[in-house]
Amino acid sequence: MLSDQVKKGAEKAPHRSLLYALGLTDEELERPIIGVANSKNDIIPGHINLDKIAEAVKAGIRMAGGTPIEFSTIGVCDGIAMNHKGMKYSLGSRELIADSVEIMAMAHGFDGLVLIPNCDKIVPGMLMAAARLNIPSIAVSGGPMLAGRYKDAPNDLSLLFEAVGSFKSGKISDKDLHDMEISACPTCGSCSGMYTANTMNCLTEVLGMGLPGNGTIPAVYSDRIRLAKHAGMKIMELIKKDIKPCDILTKDAFINAFCADMALGGSTNTLLHLKAIAHEAGVEISLDEINKISAKVPNLCKLSPAGKYHIEDLHFAGGIPAILNELTKINAINTELITVTGKTVGENIKDAYIKNHDVIKSVENPYSKTGGLAVLFGNIAKDGAVVKASAVSEEMLKHKGPARVFNSEDEAISAIYNGEIKKGDVVVIRYEGPKGGPGMREMLSPTSALAGMGLDKDVALITDGRFSGATRGACIGHVSPEAMEGGEIAIINDGDIIEIDIPARKLNVKLSDDEIKSRFQNWIKPEPKIKKGYMARYANQVTSASTGAVFK
Repeated sequence: MLSDQVKKGAEKAPHRSLLYALGLTDEELERPIIGVANSKNDIIPGHINLDKIAEAVKAGIRMAGGTPIEFSTIGVCDGIAMNHKGMKYSLGSRELIADSVEIMAMAHGFDGLVLIPNCDKIVPGMLMAAARLNIPSIAVSGGPMLAGRYKDAPNDLSLLFEAVGSFKSGKISDKDLHDMEISACPTCGSCSGMYTANTMNCLTEVLGMGLPGNGTIPAVYSDRIRLAKHAGMKIMELIKKDIKPCDILTKDAFINAFCADMALGGSTNTLLHLKAIAHEAGVEISLDEINKISAKVPNLCKLSPAGKYHIEDLHFAGGIPAILNELTKINAINTELITVTGKTVGENIKDAYIKNHDVIKSVENPYSKTGGLAVLFGNIAKDGAVVKASAVSEEMLKHKGPARVFNSEDEAISAIYNGEIKKGDVVVIRYEGPKGGPGMREMLSPTSALAGMGLDKDVALITDGRFSGATRGACIGHVSPEAMEGGEIAIINDGDIIEIDIPARKLNVKLSDDEIKSRFQNWIKPEPKIKKGYMARYANQVTSASTGAVFK
């Protein structure tokens, strides 16, 4: 056992004395020692229940003959960090989380890991660590929040962000806004739509690193506690069978995940995170490959913000196993891959089926024949850009309009709220990429403001930053190369005509190559926005969004 290096032999007597100081017994030290990485804190609604999940995990480990040792990681609530300087720190936290899990596991000789994340960067950060360490590991999330209710209709965080735009434009009253805000997030759990956190928790299932139900069992259900106990028991089986993350996280597993992502219409952030996890597992997946997957896999779900349904609806409609089983009909899923259940994907999903065809469409009758995400290329996105095509209205799939250029999210929001953006415009927000932000801020506030003002079917937005999974509309992010690295988005001027063709996967500015070259002769790289601390170091190390924004 790996833990023998800290507990076996005469020379480890000092080590054992420290373990005895924890209250551990000789019997407990004879067993495998399992690290339980818990991101519980008191600021993220998706994490306030993780103490209960951890206790259930530890109970499962003990039942199966292991000794659990719990430790913590940091976590950022993207909703609270949104639309201020704090959002610059969100994506950067992913690398810190991965590093902290690696440090704890290596320093203390854990035989296995149970990872307990729930929200945006925490899920991929922990999976990155699992792939990097490659010791038996399993993830169990805290579960999704239930949707709220307002005026007898579903309510959620994305609708509330849009309500701010409606309030600013005089469409709703102050009382309406207040009534919405107190009902949008009624329980603990990851916010209730198919936003980044829930997308990643669902894809953890698809990758084979979480048990069936990991992505969809609501946080407040007792089923979630039972799932956590089973995760604790399963880690002992994984150790016995010597099943490691890199046995599971193969290229075919990532292709399965991208196929499911297309069917789900998941967050654009999954392209960052899946590529980052794949990087740690030694797997390469290009943006061109992702477009090929999108071309063959239909969009089967329109969950909030793309539609009226929420994660609890997906759960009762059959969940991720039903989607995977449906996708086997078009041979989109490799069913032979091993998972943390100790069984194959095919064995896990063989009895699953769609229970509600309003929530999960069949492959014969999809929302669209192509996937929910699209990667666009062109003269302002030579290395690609990403859009959640399933959340774009039909009339905006192709759009041509004049650029309104802003060098920060804050400038753009001010212009939107002041009524300066007109129908037909293409809002360009630059210097918000991984290096330029730094940290690639999510742009939920400007996109929601446009939607709340009724402009989401008339105005497009492109950025080298990124979007929340709660974003809808013709919002194109991850433009690469980013402005700070001299990407062509840096030389766009107000009034330049931007052409967007999502079905054709194209994004261009109507400028000649000579004009672009001429403008670059006058381009001056701006000063970094943060010059000290973690994010200054982050900006120096981080790579392009097209590579998953991993460190050099």
